[in-house]
Amino acid sequence: MRIKFNMRNRYMVMIDMALTIIAVLGAYALRLELGALFFFYLPSAYWMIAVSLLIKIPIYYLFSLYRRLWGYASTRELRLIFLAVTSASVLVSAVMILLLTFKVFNGFPRSVLIIDWLLSIFLVGGTRFAIRLIADNVSTAANSMKKRPAKRALIIGAGDAGALVVRELQKNPDLNLNPVGFLDDNPAKLKQQIHGIPVVGSLADIGKIIEHRKIEEVIIAIPSSSGKVVRMIADVCRLRGIPFRTMPGIYELIGGKVSISRLREVDITDLLRRQPAHMQEDLIGQTLTNKRVIVTGAGGSIGRELCRQIARYEPSHLILLGHGENSIFESLLELQESSPSLSLIPVIADVRDYQRIHHIFELHKPDIVFHAAAHKHVPMMEMNVDEAIDNNVRGTLNVVRCCEENNTERLVMISTDKAIRPANIMGATKRFSEMIVLDAAERTGHAYCVVRFGNVLGSRGSVVPLFKHQIAIGGPVTITHPDMKRYFMTIPEAVYLVLQAAAMGNNGETFVLNMGQQVRILDLAEDLIRLSGLEPGKDIEIVFTGIRPGEKLSEDLWEEGNPFEPTQHPDIFKFDDPTNLRGEELKNKIAQLLDLADKGQAEAIISLIDATIPGATLGSTPAPELLSIE
Repeated sequence: MRIKFNMRNRYMVMIDMALTIIAVLGAYALRLELGALFFFYLPSAYWMIAVSLLIKIPIYYLFSLYRRLWGYASTRELRLIFLAVTSASVLVSAVMILLLTFKVFNGFPRSVLIIDWLLSIFLVGGTRFAIRLIADNVSTAANSMKKRPAKRALIIGAGDAGALVVRELQKNPDLNLNPVGFLDDNPAKLKQQIHGIPVVGSLADIGKIIEHRKIEEVIIAIPSSSGKVVRMIADVCRLRGIPFRTMPGIYELIGGKVSISRLREVDITDLLRRQPAHMQEDLIGQTLTNKRVIVTGAGGSIGRELCRQIARYEPSHLILLGHGENSIFESLLELQESSPSLSLIPVIADVRDYQRIHHIFELHKPDIVFHAAAHKHVPMMEMNVDEAIDNNVRGTLNVVRCCEENNTERLVMISTDKAIRPANIMGATKRFSEMIVLDAAERTGHAYCVVRFGNVLGSRGSVVPLFKHQIAIGGPVTITHPDMKRYFMTIPEAVYLVLQAAAMGNNGETFVLNMGQQVRILDLAEDLIRLSGLEPGKDIEIVFTGIRPGEKLSEDLWEEGNPFEPTQHPDIFKFDDPTNLRGEELKNKIAQLLDLADKGQAEAIISLIDATIPGATLGSTPAPELLSIE
């Protein structure tokens, strides 16, 4: 192997050769004190110098001591030096003892081997860390020459990330920030120092510390901090007009989760202005364990989370039914990894194809069906009215028919708050789908039910991914109206509701989750911007595109005046809607809708819906902008 050294490495090799000679002679001198014995054993010292030069330099090379920038040396390099010197000394000792065995020289004091090892660590390590010290001093001197008044910065978090921030601020004056203190809730760190900077209090002291220490900027250096903590810090800073920054985790930077826009990854639950709902595990386990379960739309965000949660309760079979082969394959791989013992059956099928769905149900005889397959993107469906009817209404009709024909015990259909007084075709198709399921429950006596919830944060096509994309490219964030409000829930919450409904449904119920107060889309956007470490209106502009005719400023989970009842779960209610169509009337309306969809008569579909569903206003709602949020 050909070894190449650059000029810096050649200098280090020559220095190490000199240090090797010094270490050997120093070991003999320390052991023998330059007396007569020193000169008596000097021939063995020459042999030891030769052996050391032949062994130590190649060993140092193999341990990469000549491929390091020692101006950045750390404890890792210190361990490397210790291992390299120790390995070399062991080999030198073995060779010296071997030479003594063959009487190459007249003997030598064995203790010089240990002394040589200690001196080598001191000399080789000391030389390299001296380079680090010199580099630091040069950098400090250079910085002091161009020093300018810097802003007083307060670091939130006295952990690894906080120490890294302070170190960088101290080394780089171009950042124009002077760290003056840490805040941390760990009492063991209080009044301690990191890189000379004291821990001056806990997070609860932030307001007082900002005032007393005249803080001009705050840096949040807790990459794992919750949205509640970040929001609290952000609110305090805004009240005092103090800018703040959020430091992402190093793993996020390396992994590409944070772009050059320095965004912090936001936990979706940060955006909920309430506590997430939870499941009653026992009731769900009794419903799902050892059952044959089909999930339609299993490749979607809701369907995939449904499969994840269902797998925990050990059904006898879990059938993943979806139209997209890639999404079903991805769901299958994930479930195989997390639940290797579970019987998983991937099925590629379109719910609009009755014959295919009928064959699947006859083959697998499901006990429980979760119907999550649907087109849900509101603006896209406004531009594809007949497709929305064909997929959402016809697909639901096919699934319900197959459940009836195969005597399926339970069916849970996923709906939306947009089904109430629908102002768009997606909401209208969901309302008709609800009526199909509830009519079948009444007719058959089976435990078929509907679950209805608001916008799902983080699901495909939802507002959060769009806002995050708009923030990532520097804005603007687009909103239709500053007073637009919506109910929001997380994907796990939506799935909890669906599973809980499966356990509680008896015959034709509509379940809704208590989702607290509606959240303004504007507040959601501002939260998302701030939790990303940026400032609304300053770093990211918010643009209002204007409310559209017929568009609702807020949604409802049930018709006003309809009574709702509590259930055994404190966060779930059920209600009945007397305006729903039933029997032959519903059958005729569905047949008309499907016929019009087959003929592509979008305007006739909208007219029929407005005339059929109470409060529907599809006819006054023009096609929306794809990137505006309704």
